[in-house]
Amino acid sequence: MKKLSVIMLITMSVLIIWNSRSFAIETSPHISDREIVERLARLEEGQNTLRAEIRANADAIGNLREDMNKQFDRIDKQFDRLVHIMLGIFGAFATLCGGTIWFALWDRRTMIRPFEDKVKKIEDDIAANRNKLHTLIEAFRTLSKTDEKVAAILKKFNLL
Repeated sequence: MKKLSVIMLITMSVLIIWNSRSFAIETSPHISDREIVERLARLEEGQNTLRAEIRANADAIGNLREDMNKQFDRIDKQFDRLVHIMLGIFGAFATLCGGTIWFALWDRRTMIRPFEDKVKKIEDDIAANRNKLHTLIEAFRTLSKTDEKVAAILKKFNLL
């Protein structure tokens, strides 16, 4: 049984290999040298037209690239112009803010100076009249010992 299956396997393998070899070979039609030369000439002509088209496409791509570079240059100039405008606006805004702060400080100083002068004058007047005021209060205190109305008024203002 084993021998039979080995023999069948070998036989089938030989048949498959034999048949596949016979199908692998194709007979080609006979082409003359003249036909080969004509086909080569047509191929060369086709290659020449393809080369011309490729050159034309390369030139068109080059032109497009130049146009794109010009467009990028225009866009760069426009961005530069916008940046300069923004810097100008920022500078003007900073100047306005600084000017406003400076004006506010200057205005406060000029407004406070007259009040400082008045306060200084009042302090000087109070310092000059301090002794007179203390003497007057002492006089009223001595008067309050004899007069009840004066004593009531001094107590009302916490001077007694």
